[in-house]
Amino acid sequence: MTIVAIDHVQLAMPPGGEDAAQEFYEGLLGLPRVPKPPHLEARGGCWFESDAVKIHLGVEQPGDGPFRPARKAHPALLVDGLPALVEQLRAARVTVRDDDPLEGYDRVYVDDPFGNRIELMEPHS
Repeated sequence: MTIVAIDHVQLAMPPGGEDAAQEFYEGLLGLPRVPKPPHLEARGGCWFESDAVKIHLGVEQPGDGPFRPARKAHPALLVDGLPALVEQLRAARVTVRDDDPLEGYDRVYVDDPFGNRIELMEPHS
């Protein structure tokens, strides 16, 4: 047995956050929203997928306890054109946080509209 790849990353969101998720993940990060399978649509949430990246947002229902975003755990997304993306995010009033250098990469952190931590990385040329 061999693990060959990650199919998708799922992050949590509170109920009713689909529009905010779409503005961030599709509008700012450029990941297209794709339809969820009909039998999962009733649960709420939304999926964003490109050929190489799949991020699914699932709704944490109030009965699950208070919503808590992932503040430390996070997906790290490889990007092309990090400076332009940072400029676009700041123009949209998204807080961009620098971090200690990581050999071979420029990187920053942002939070999605629900407080989930997202790392954006670009390899050095």
